[in-house]
Amino acid sequence: METTIDKVPKRNKRKHPPGLFLLFITEMWERYSYFGMRGILVLYLTEQLVSGGLGMDKASALQLYGMYTGLVYLTPMIGGWLTDRFMGLRTAITIGGITMACGDFALFAVQQKWGLYLGLLLLIVGNGFFKPNISTLLGELYSKNDPRKDSAFTIFYMGVNLGAFFSPLIAGLIYGQWFHTTQNGIEHFGYNYAFLASSIGMIIGQILFMTLSNRYLGDVGKKPSRNKATPSNADKAKPLTKHEKHRTSVIFILAAFVILFWVGFEQAGASFTLYTRDFIDRTIFGWEVPVSWFQSLNPLFILLLAPVISAIWVKLSKTKRGDFSVPTKMSFGLILLGLGFMIMIPAVLMTGSDEGNITVKAHMLFMIFTYLMHTLGELCLSPIGMSMVTKMSPLKFASMLMGVWFLSNATANYLAGHVASLTTAFGYLEIFAYLGIAAIVIGLILLALTKPIQKLMHLDELDGIDDAKGVN
Repeated sequence: METTIDKVPKRNKRKHPPGLFLLFITEMWERYSYFGMRGILVLYLTEQLVSGGLGMDKASALQLYGMYTGLVYLTPMIGGWLTDRFMGLRTAITIGGITMACGDFALFAVQQKWGLYLGLLLLIVGNGFFKPNISTLLGELYSKNDPRKDSAFTIFYMGVNLGAFFSPLIAGLIYGQWFHTTQNGIEHFGYNYAFLASSIGMIIGQILFMTLSNRYLGDVGKKPSRNKATPSNADKAKPLTKHEKHRTSVIFILAAFVILFWVGFEQAGASFTLYTRDFIDRTIFGWEVPVSWFQSLNPLFILLLAPVISAIWVKLSKTKRGDFSVPTKMSFGLILLGLGFMIMIPAVLMTGSDEGNITVKAHMLFMIFTYLMHTLGELCLSPIGMSMVTKMSPLKFASMLMGVWFLSNATANYLAGHVASLTTAFGYLEIFAYLGIAAIVIGLILLALTKPIQKLMHLDELDGIDDAKGVN
């Protein structure tokens, strides 16, 4: 039987395979492309035509943003399914990368609405092939119980956030500084050149991936998954046990809770972006900080705080009481999200919501501390939730239930755009306050339900299964 690590280039078993660092660089450039475009998308949509934008009204722009980010989370389910059956992982990653590079280039080359829709469509399709398969390819570099595997995904996640950190910084300099001009009192922003930079970043990542794959990945990821060993028909036909049904219900329950979290969290690229542009004093020593730079706060905080939060969980696990449960950590995430919105309330009370009548602007520390609280919430909820799904899912439904988890993200991103669009009718104060209160209340409800949810998880039985299999 061929294993997932057959024909991998020889390496020291104590060290990570060099393919990890190739995938790290490839993913870093893809995230550079995505977050560079995402960080300025709403600004581009709402900017006046004469200033280099598309002149869309805020409500329409925010709804389009929500639809785009929602589909970005939905298409990986389809792309993963197609890849499993018809092509190798590496082929899918290459198709996805080239398609996304074309999408960013379309946004650069055609500054009209049809160019926008074409570009976003290509980005959505390309992401569907790229995103699910590069993580799967990384997993195939290691055997199932390889003790280096968790460390490998941690290193890979650092690449994700490294690309997400520096891309909004570069995009901000491109559209707001290097290609920003003023003629006859009219400003013109170089949004299209920032999109071009995203396309170039995607191309760089793909060139590296395509030229170095054979050397550093060997034959891993060349064949479709259907050519590999699969569970027997007898295993597939076995009905779920009572405990497996309980664990499956836990995944659905927690997926419903996290929808609200992502609706609030994804205001970063929507209502937060517009509020930052219009109502935040971004001047430091006479220089104005580009709006997109605030999009770098979340990945920066993740790079700084993820090791700290991880160390806290490890330390707690060694105490007599033990670590917090999964539902408890996720409730903390919701509450921290709500507290982040509470920080914004004094700022909005100060500035109001009418961009046509601004008498005072809020200090940028309001936004910085809001991003800090939201990042802490993400660290309590997102990696914990992903780990929970992989552990709770019955083997034969593992892919489907991970799809359910991503579907909750897709739903949340779509709703986030619609919620952000309501700020044009009700104002920022009402929307931020309602989101904050709702997140805290839902977090407290989840905290109160921790014990019944834990009973449905049957953790003792799972630990016994893992011990029997030698799973770390």
